[in-house]
Order: sequence, then structure tokens, then C-alpha cells
Amino acid sequence: MPRESLISSTFLQLADTLVADFDIIDLLTMLADRCIELVEADAVGILLADADGNLRVMAASSEQARLLELFQLQNEQGPCMEAFTSGQPVNCTELREALERWPRFTPYAVGAGFECVYAFPLRLRDTVIGVLNLFKTHAGAMPAADVQLAQALADVASVAILQDQAARVSRVRDLQLQNALDSRVVIEQAKGMMSERGGIDMAAAFDLIRHHARQNNLQLTRIAEQIVAGTVTFETMNTPLVKQPHQSR
Repeated sequence: MPRESLISSTFLQLADTLVADFDIIDLLTMLADRCIELVEADAVGILLADADGNLRVMAASSEQARLLELFQLQNEQGPCMEAFTSGQPVNCTELREALERWPRFTPYAVGAGFECVYAFPLRLRDTVIGVLNLFKTHAGAMPAADVQLAQALADVASVAILQDQAARVSRVRDLQLQNALDSRVVIEQAKGMMSERGGIDMAAAFDLIRHHARQNNLQLTRIAEQIVAGTVTFETMNTPLVKQPHQSR
């Protein structure tokens, strides 16, 4: 496939994730593979931050690339750590000259056959969620067009991932709201049953249910479900209660 067509196809795949469910691992693996094809890189690694802000290897173009990333994380040193911390791209076109900068990472990377590295933050404005790392076996700067393309791919991937996270949070919030609404229906049913069977008003029935739930260290909804199911009745409630007459209309 011609390079221009492959670029278009890649961005289209990334854009598709904005309107459909997708597998983040599969997305990032595709991105790593495409970077090998589209820019002058010999190995690619992609890392994402977990909930505690610690980077984790999510995709790599080869086992060698994965080990390079793990080495950086284990030693808390290298271009990916700098790019993630600063939120800015990091590059070193002559790795052999970076011994003072990364005293542990540099010998390891050079020993693995790499002479140049670029690290692009996965970010959306001020939010940095990970890093895209490109490794080259030959020293020297990548073409400016390749650098721009790599950062653009990283940016679009970031938008896709953050959009997916936002959608998941929204779904959880909607589910919690629906559960609350469903719970309220059950509680109202239980109040009505307690009110009728105990000859008390609705407010007293609710207080009785709440007190019983607290005494038994159970959720209010759970007690209400038991009342509706008939496993808990007014007579079996273990809370003493002075009957109150129904309020007159």
C-alpha cells in the first residue's frame, strides 16, 4: 500500500474508535506496527499510565522493544520517563553521547543495537496518559515530516483513549443512576406494604425500614427487597414500634 494511503488508513482506524467500542491493546498494537511502516523507526514501544500514575507497557513492535521499555520503568530512567514527566517530546539522535543523561539506560539501549530514540507524549492539552517511543538502529535525526507524523498519531490515539475512558465513566454513572432509581421504586413498595400491614403512616414505615437496615448492617435496598419478597414482614421486624394512626386526608 502506498505510504499516503497507509497514513490515511491509519488515521481512519484511529478515528473509528471515537464512534465504536474498541480494544485499547489492539489499537495500540496497530499503532506500533504502523509506526514501523510509516516512519524511520526500527522498534516501537507504547506505554500508558495506570490509575496511580505509573507507566505500564501496553504494546511493542517486538520483544526487544518491550524489554527496552521495561528496563526504563525498572530503572526509572530514560526518554519515556522524561517525556511522560515533562509532557514534551524527547529525542536523542546520538545515544552514545547520552551516558551522563541516562547512565543506566544508554549502555543497555546501545548494547541492544540502538543509536537513536524519540519519545512522544500521549496527551490531550495538559493531560498526559502515556508515551510513544521510537528507536532507531542508526544515529541521526528523523525527517521532520516523520516527527510530525509520529506526534500526530500519538495525539489522535490519546483522544481515542480518553474518549473511551469518558464513555466508560458515563456508562458507569448512568448505571449507578438507574440502580438508584430502581432501588427507590422497591423502597416505595416496601414502605407501602409496611404502612398497610402495620397501620402506620408512610414516614413511620420508612423510619422502621431504615432502622431495621442499620441494626442488621444491611443496605436499605436489600431490606426493601426482602419486604417485597415476603421474607421480612412487619411482625418479624426486630425494632419495637409504637403504632401511629394513618394521617387523615
